Amino acid sequence: MPVKKNESISLLIESLSSDGSGVGRYAGEAIFVPCAAPGDTLQVRIVKDCGRYAFGIVEKVLSPSPARRAEDCAVAAPCGGCCFRHLDYAAELAAKRDFVADAFRRIGGLAVPVAETLASPQADRYRNKVQFPVGTDSAGKVCAGFYAGRTHRIVPCPDCLLQPEELNQIAGFLCDCFSRYGIAPYDEITGKGLIRHIFLRRGAHSGEIMVCLVAAARKLPHAQEIIAALCARFAAVKTVVLNVNTRRTNVILGEENLTLYGPGMISDTMCGVPITLGPLSFYQVNTPAAELLYHVAADFAALRPTDSLLDLYCGMGTIGLSMLSACASLTGVEVVPEAVAAAQKNAAALGPEAAAKTRFLCADAGQAAQQFAAEGFCPDVIVLDPPRKGCDAATLEAVVAMAPRRIVMISCNPATAARDARFFTEHGYAPQQVQPVDLFPRTKHVECCLWFCRA
Repeated sequence: MPVKKNESISLLIESLSSDGSGVGRYAGEAIFVPCAAPGDTLQVRIVKDCGRYAFGIVEKVLSPSPARRAEDCAVAAPCGGCCFRHLDYAAELAAKRDFVADAFRRIGGLAVPVAETLASPQADRYRNKVQFPVGTDSAGKVCAGFYAGRTHRIVPCPDCLLQPEELNQIAGFLCDCFSRYGIAPYDEITGKGLIRHIFLRRGAHSGEIMVCLVAAARKLPHAQEIIAALCARFAAVKTVVLNVNTRRTNVILGEENLTLYGPGMISDTMCGVPITLGPLSFYQVNTPAAELLYHVAADFAALRPTDSLLDLYCGMGTIGLSMLSACASLTGVEVVPEAVAAAQKNAAALGPEAAAKTRFLCADAGQAAQQFAAEGFCPDVIVLDPPRKGCDAATLEAVVAMAPRRIVMISCNPATAARDARFFTEHGYAPQQVQPVDLFPRTKHVECCLWFCRA
C-alpha cells in the first residue's frame, strides 16, 4: 500500500538526490528525506504524499551510515543553506560526482567520462562574499542571518561556518550599531525601515574587506560614528559603500552606490591576475577552489603560443586573463558594462604587453558570437562560462559556426551543461572529459568543467 501523510515508516537511505535529500524506497515509492545519509536506516514521518513519490522528515536515526557525522551548526536545519553538514566530506564529494554523472547520462544522453570531484582546499570558512538579510530577533534587537528555506523569515546566525569569522563578527558589530542608534531594518511587507542587507566582500589573498550596506534611502544616519567605530575594530576594512535600493522588490542590490569611506572597491588576485572588486562585480565566492577550476580549464584548453582565445560570458575577465600567457590573443565578451570595465582594468594591470593582446567587448554573448562568425573570426579555442540557465541558442549555434579546435565549458549547473553538451555533440564536437570541482562545500551546488574537440 502507498504511504500516507503523517505515517511513520522505517526507511533505508540508498542515495542522494541533486537537491541534497536522501532517497529511499518504500512500497514502490521514492521517499525524499532531508538531512539523511546513504546507508542510514531512519524512522521517517511522511509529510507529503505525491502518489509515485513522497517527502518525509527524520524522526529518529535507527542505524547511522558510516558517512554520517555530527552536525556542527545549530541553525543548519532551519537555515537550509548547508544541506550536507551531517555528511562526511568524502561522501559529499562522491555524491556531487554522481550528480554530475547522472545529469550527463540522463539529460545529455552522453557517456562522457566524469572524474572524481576535486575537493575545495577549505570545506569551511571559504566564502569571500556574504549577503546577510537584516531583521529583528525575538527580543526586538537588530540581527543578521539567512532566510529559512522557501521563505523570507530570517534565521539569526551569529557565526555561519561558511563565512570567515571576521565577516560574521563585522555583521554582528554593525547590528549592534544599528540597535544603538535606532536604525531600523527594512520591512518588506510595510516598506518601512532602512537597512535591507549587510553585504561583505573579502579578498582571499589580500585580506582587504569591503562593507556594503544595502539601504532603502540615500543617507545613513550616524554614518561617520559607525564607520569610525567599525574601522577602529576591524583594521582590514578598506572601504564602506552604501548601496541604494528603494524598490519594493526581493532583489538584493540596487543600481546606485555611494562611497562613504575609502576607494569604493578592494583589490585581490585570482591565478596571479590583479583584480579590483566593487559591490556589483561578479566573482567566484571560493577563491582557492576557483583557482583549481581555472587550472583545469587551462589544461583542457591546451593553448598553443599562436592561438586566439575567445572567452564568452567573461565577467571580469579572470578566466581568459589567467590563460593569457599561453596564447597570442584574447577576446572577451560580457553583457554587464561594469564587468567589461573591470576586465579592461585587470588586463591593464598585467602590463602594456599583456593589455595589447586583449580586447573586451560589452555585448550579449549570443549576438557577439554571431557577429564574430559572420565576420569570419575563427578563434582556435573558445571558453564559455554561462549563467545557471546555460547558453542560449544563438551562442551555441555561433560557437559551432566559428569551428574552434577546442571548446571548454565551465558551468555551475550540471543539468544545463549536459543539455548544451548534447547540442555540441550533435553538431560535430566530441566531449572528452568532465571534471567536477567543489566550489560550494556543504551545499548542494557543484561546478564542473568539460572540453570538446572536433569529431
